Amino acid sequence: MTLRIDDTAMSSDRAAHTARYAADRNGWEVSWLPGQTLDRNTAITAMVLADTTAEPGLREGHRLGPFVQGRAEELGLTAPGATARTCQPPGGTNRQQDPASRQPDRQAAD
Repeated sequence: MTLRIDDTAMSSDRAAHTARYAADRNGWEVSWLPGQTLDRNTAITAMVLADTTAEPGLREGHRLGPFVQGRAEELGLTAPGATARTCQPPGGTNRQQDPASRQPDRQAAD
């Protein structure tokens, strides 16, 4: 587990999620918590949680469960809720899109 933290960005070597300082909002934005502005310490907690939940084989009953639960509670979340969010790709987009929600192919319509 390696988190890279500097004055304007945070990233992990295991998780795809990132955090960035948003000067216009005077706080941090974390990719798996869209719409929330966090202080630096809370953003670090969110990034530690994203990195931890990237652990291969993490499941209910895993030895890291209490750690995940504690960090999730610091963010006002449950462990299952936080894990579900951190497992989604950054941007909140699901790679397997529902066919009914796809945009029509403009070339096919021409």
